[in-house]
Amino acid sequence: MESPNSSNGAAAMTEPRRLRGHNAAATCCMASRVRPGLVATAAEDGSVCWYDLRCKDMLFTLDVGNGNPVSSLCFKPGNEDMIYVSAGNGVKCFDLHMTTSWKQLESYNYNKDEINQIACHPKSSFLAAADDAGDVKILDVHQRCLYKTLRAGHKSICSSVQFLPWRSWEVVTGGLDSKLVLWDFSKARQIKTMDFGSEGDAGQCYNPAFVHALVVPDIDIVDKVGKICVVARGDGVVNIINIESELADVKSKSSINPKQGSKSIKKSHPPTDDSQSSDQNNKNVRLDYSTGGHVAAVSSVTFSMFGEKGKFIISGGNDKSVKVWDWSRYYEASQNSSSYEHLLCSNISLRKKVNWLCTTPSDSENLVVCDTSKVVKVYTVG
Repeated sequence: MESPNSSNGAAAMTEPRRLRGHNAAATCCMASRVRPGLVATAAEDGSVCWYDLRCKDMLFTLDVGNGNPVSSLCFKPGNEDMIYVSAGNGVKCFDLHMTTSWKQLESYNYNKDEINQIACHPKSSFLAAADDAGDVKILDVHQRCLYKTLRAGHKSICSSVQFLPWRSWEVVTGGLDSKLVLWDFSKARQIKTMDFGSEGDAGQCYNPAFVHALVVPDIDIVDKVGKICVVARGDGVVNIINIESELADVKSKSSINPKQGSKSIKKSHPPTDDSQSSDQNNKNVRLDYSTGGHVAAVSSVTFSMFGEKGKFIISGGNDKSVKVWDWSRYYEASQNSSSYEHLLCSNISLRKKVNWLCTTPSDSENLVVCDTSKVVKVYTVG
């Protein structure tokens, strides 16, 4: 039986609600931000199922894969009646108002290999598609054309991609080469690469630190949760990376090592209490088994949309568990300690490995879990 173990504020349903409709393992899910209760799930059978959690039965289903598993879903920013779906090496667009015909409005087949994740830019017409070849195609869905190709950043599968909503031209990607890459996609240029595989203290020595999933905060909660990227790693680690700190480090090194013929004078100031506190807040955070975290690969991460939006970071893994981390406690507690046990506030034990997680804005039935079965589970957290 799926059973939650809760402490200090986050509780989950003893028995989850079960959403049926797929004929194969559920691969991914997404929830509406403007219509609480509306959830879409996708599966290896190539179908997308729609549910209104306020109702008992499934609303409708859509076969989009043509024999290929659906790997990723996303709403069109500003218009949730339009959805993008990736299956095989293609991206398709559908209008939810056309439920009788389900004729695709657009299709893109620029990726040469299978797509693992798609993501839409929250403020412009760009869509990113990360694939098994290690490439990321940046599509302009307004012009309906390929804009840029990001390549040579990953030597293996590119598993995940996210636009940085607080920056116009930056995107972050993760891969099964254990690398996290920051890009200026307008120039198809790498800004910085972080190699988790080079760390001497891997979370689980038998599992490589592959990057399986990424999530960044929506623009409306960035000021509260920070300009961060949460990384789900194959060695059981959940990393919270301070993106602006990493970008500032690149600029700092650039100013220290100027181009030939230029001069750079870097003034040194003694640290103040405020600057020391700022440095502590800007450090990256590592949540692993020593803090109550996962003991196998982490496969999915998401922010909470319910209650105080962004309060929780939620992770799921191959250890058949979901962890609820209270990210707000990080800022409330003293930053002088590298111990983060106080961040874990709930654990949900499952029967199957987790494929994907998403949350809804509702007070109940607000955590949707796709595991390796064909039945999607819905929990209440908060």
